[in-house]
Order: sequence, then C-alpha cells, then structure tokens
Amino acid sequence: MDQRPPTTRWRTTLPTLLRRALRRPTPTTPPATHPTNPDAVVDCAVYIDGQRQPGRPHYTDAHHHSRRNRRAFVWLGLHDPTPAVMTAVGHTFGLDDLHIAQALTAGHRPTLQRHDDTTLLVLRTAAYVEHTELTDTSEVVDTGDIMIFIGDRFVVTVRHGAPGALTTVRHHLQQRRALLTEGPWAVAYAICARMVDQYLDVANHVETDLERLEETVFARDRTADIAHIYQLKREIVELKRAVLPAQTPLRTLAGPTDGPSPALRRWFTDVDGDLARAVDRVNAYDDLLNSILQSRLAQLAVEQNNDMRKIAAWAAIAATQTAVAGIYGMNFTHMPELHWRYGYAGALLLMATAALTLHRLFRRSGWL
Repeated sequence: MDQRPPTTRWRTTLPTLLRRALRRPTPTTPPATHPTNPDAVVDCAVYIDGQRQPGRPHYTDAHHHSRRNRRAFVWLGLHDPTPAVMTAVGHTFGLDDLHIAQALTAGHRPTLQRHDDTTLLVLRTAAYVEHTELTDTSEVVDTGDIMIFIGDRFVVTVRHGAPGALTTVRHHLQQRRALLTEGPWAVAYAICARMVDQYLDVANHVETDLERLEETVFARDRTADIAHIYQLKREIVELKRAVLPAQTPLRTLAGPTDGPSPALRRWFTDVDGDLARAVDRVNAYDDLLNSILQSRLAQLAVEQNNDMRKIAAWAAIAATQTAVAGIYGMNFTHMPELHWRYGYAGALLLMATAALTLHRLFRRSGWL
C-alpha cells in the first residue's frame, strides 16, 4: 500500500498525465505492398515438385523463392517486353547483355545456344490466317518467334508477335505433374511440342488452299491468276523459314546433351519425328505449287498461241478481200471484167467464196 501523502502522489502523477496527453501520436507504418508485375508479364508462377504454388508473385519474389528450394523452379512468360522490363528481368535471372539484346528483337532464326548455365532455345511461331478467297494480297501464314531461356531453376519465355500464345501450353502442362517434376526442361519440351503441332495445323489448312487453287487452275473456266499463285508461294516460303531451321536444335536436344534428362530426350525425339513430317509436307507443298505455277504458265503460252492463230486466220481471210479489191482498183484499160455485165456481182461472189472457203479450212484445222 502506497504510504506517501496525497499531496506527494498528486505531484508525481500530474506531470506524468500531462506528458502522456501532450505526447505526439506515433505514426503507424503502412502495411508492406508487394510490387506488381509489368504489363509485359503474361504469367509468373513457382512450381514445387511439379505443383504450381498459389498466387501470381512478382518475378523477383518468385526467383528468390525458387532459390531457397532445390525442388522448385519459376516460369516467367513475357510478351513483347520493353527494354526496361527486359533489362530488369535479365539482371534478376542472371542473363548476359547479349541475351537481353537478343530478346528485344524479333525475327530470329531457330537455334540453340548455351552460355554458362543458361541455354537459349529460339523457335518460330506460326498461325493460319482465315480468308474467304485467295487474292494477290491475301495473308495466309502469320509468323512470330519465341525465345526460351532455360536455367537451373527458372525458365523465361519471351514471345514476339501474335501467334504462339502459351496459356494453353501452361494449362495442359500443369495437368501433367509427373512431367513438370523434370523442371524447366519440361516446359521447353511442352513449348516445342506445341509449336510443331501448330506447324502441322497450318500445313493442313495450306493443303486445302492448294487443292482449291489446283481446281481453279485446271478448270474449264480458269480464274486463277499468276499473282494468286505467287502470293501463296510466298506464304509457303514464310512457313518454310519457320519449320525447316527448327530441325537442328530439336535433333540436338533429342541426342546426348547436357540439357534435358534422358527421360525427356525420348519426348524430344517424338517431337523431332513430328517436325520431320511437317518438313516433308511443307516441301511437298512447295514442289506442288511450283508444278501448278509452271502449268499455269504453260496454259498462258498455249492461250497466247491460240490467240495468235486466230489473228493470223482472220488476217488471211481479210487479205483475200484486199487482194481482189486491189486488183480491180488498178483501173487498167484492158480489163475485160470491167465491161462485163455481171463483173461486179462476180467480184463480190469471188470474194465471198474465198472468205467462206478459208474460214472453213481454218475451222477444220482448229485455228478458228
């Protein structure tokens, strides 16, 4: 029990109460906010033992999380990133300046490169453009490219152009947990398989266009123009640029290499086989289109020859009339026919008979 007199207690508590009343409120610290991903980030996720972790973290947080768990890796998907975003992503995942510069430009040739612990796989994307009819300006094949940076515990995909969206690839791959346990190279396999499937799908649609074009070229009322054929050939060449160069990197991944595991090499071998089918079909379409083009050129030459024969036949018919009129137009003195009663009618009959005879002969020979 406090034995101090009341006056002393008041002197002690009164200053304390005043100090508490006049004390400034301590500012409260706002809750920590997590940075948001840039617009170029399509998706970002951390996978542990083949299972996607909840949420969509910032790529820096995802990278740090994957580094703390040996069974984890991060998949970051980018679409047409800006230089600032790509530079920041490259520094986060340890990409060198050359890889960052390559990721900022489109139109790369399919290739496989390895620098330190990072592997770069470049593939071309392709999509069929629907159209009602083939014209000299029709776009049949739309292409882009995708760059896959594969590290120990990360895979960064950079896509340029509209074709080759990877949302479906990610969704299907997440349903195959056993495959995802193979790590980043499982993502690379799934993307390769998707690109090759797109090549085959585009080839099927191009085959339909070729069949229609072939029908119009060899139909009785030919409507196919040389410009239409040449436009389709340009589109097939664009498809060949995407399909043919992809053979080298895929064959490398299917063989002995430091990249995918032996179990995944079997899957890459299967993709390489599908790619070989796509290559054979595209080459066959190109050869067929060359044959169609040559056939159409031959048809044009025949049509021009027919026109020239018709012109020559009518010129010969007209020449007989000109000859007769020229002879009787010379007005010589001693020309018995000039004084004959039926000379004028006889000249007209001769001209008509010569024209009809020549016309019949030319029709019989196929010139008219």
